[in-house]
Amino acid sequence: MLARMLKLMTEFGENAKVVAAPGKYSEFGATIVEDHWPGEGPLGGIVTALAHTRENTPACEWNLVVSCDMPFLTREWLAYLLERAEKSEAQVVLAHSENGPEPLCACWRTNAMEILRTAFEDGVRRVTQGIALLRAEVLDEADWKRFDSEGRLFWNMNTAADYEEARRIVEAERK
Repeated sequence: MLARMLKLMTEFGENAKVVAAPGKYSEFGATIVEDHWPGEGPLGGIVTALAHTRENTPACEWNLVVSCDMPFLTREWLAYLLERAEKSEAQVVLAHSENGPEPLCACWRTNAMEILRTAFEDGVRRVTQGIALLRAEVLDEADWKRFDSEGRLFWNMNTAADYEEARRIVEAERK
């Protein structure tokens, strides 16, 4: 999954990076950004990514942040998401699906880092609580459904059974 996601992300530029522990995933040839708060959840990873961008590419306004366990993300959806972000005044642009907000496939403005880091250091761990502190643009079904007629775009894998289901779906679509 990580190899697939890295390939997908590099279609949008050479700056695809993975927030993880040092040395982890080095076999994929990815640039690893050391997670400042390992084991503390995805909000810490998002803050780490935004801080890395701010320190190393200060002119970069937007960060496309995706979880590596979303097997049905498409280039077309990500391109649309980036296009919307570039026109937005928000600090985060994300979809809202039937499962709720989808913050692990979103565009985060680099300048949101300070607000999120302060919240994180004050004990906030839920990504949705961090989003509540920002100006958010939420894309609804009318925006994303045309990229996902099967309702799988934001589906993520949390178990071995989920992985097997994703493999089965991919294999069935190839036939």
